[in-house]
Amino acid sequence: MPETILAAEPVLRLAAFGGVLGVMMVWELAAPRRRREIPRLVRWSNNLALVVLDTAILRLAFPMLAVAFALWAEGAGWGLFNLLGAPLWLSLPLSVLLLDLAIYGQHVMFHKVPLLWRFHRMHHADLEFDATTGLRFHPGEIVVSMLIKLALVALLGAPALAVLVFEVLLNATSMFNHSNIRLPLGLDRVLRLIVVTPDMHRVHHSVLRHETDSNYGFNLPWWDRLFGTYRAQPEAGHDAMTIGIGQFRTPRDLWLDRMLMQPFRGRTNDAVPGNDRRGAATDG
Repeated sequence: MPETILAAEPVLRLAAFGGVLGVMMVWELAAPRRRREIPRLVRWSNNLALVVLDTAILRLAFPMLAVAFALWAEGAGWGLFNLLGAPLWLSLPLSVLLLDLAIYGQHVMFHKVPLLWRFHRMHHADLEFDATTGLRFHPGEIVVSMLIKLALVALLGAPALAVLVFEVLLNATSMFNHSNIRLPLGLDRVLRLIVVTPDMHRVHHSVLRHETDSNYGFNLPWWDRLFGTYRAQPEAGHDAMTIGIGQFRTPRDLWLDRMLMQPFRGRTNDAVPGNDRRGAATDG
């Protein structure tokens, strides 16, 4: 079983990544939610180049990533579920649920802690909102996120299969809920009861800070409702709302070199969205 999971992981993750990204890109071309203003070649090429760089850095920085670490922790008897001897039918869904809750908490933390926001704001500085935005994260954020994930896997004793399912789901839903697709309003209302939809998460990418401080969920929508961070719609409507943050608004800022340098630009005390709950374009 462990050997099967390790062997299947790269194939499954690559197939899910390529399949979901391809479907979202075609869907965005066929039924876009918002009008595109910036050439796709500029954004897609640089956002996807960032994915390649992030993947390479993770492989170099960590001897084991989350799935392999879960197998090692299981063998060492680490974590709550391993100590309790919990059956897979219980530990798998609970692990996925608790990991998703942790990602929600991590996302809030990356908005509230000035140093962490400096790295996370690169994700928000995309001037448009599509499936590749869901892949656009600074390597510094990716490394910190992996450290948090490994600690959670060790504490929970999450089964390797649960970690694999969670990783694939998180990657797929991130591309889905960042996509520029038009869903019927009735379908969106139903879907956002069980999954974060593009219309729900787009609010989080508003230039308005009080809207940025909402809808933190990536996969499950329940945490925002439970902790009072849910916002149904943007004030200006989805067609008229402004995406991004105030400081980085030129097409040149969408290039890979500028994205990598964003955490080191601007003043730290301007970095956190919650510093000015109603500010519209002063993030930095």
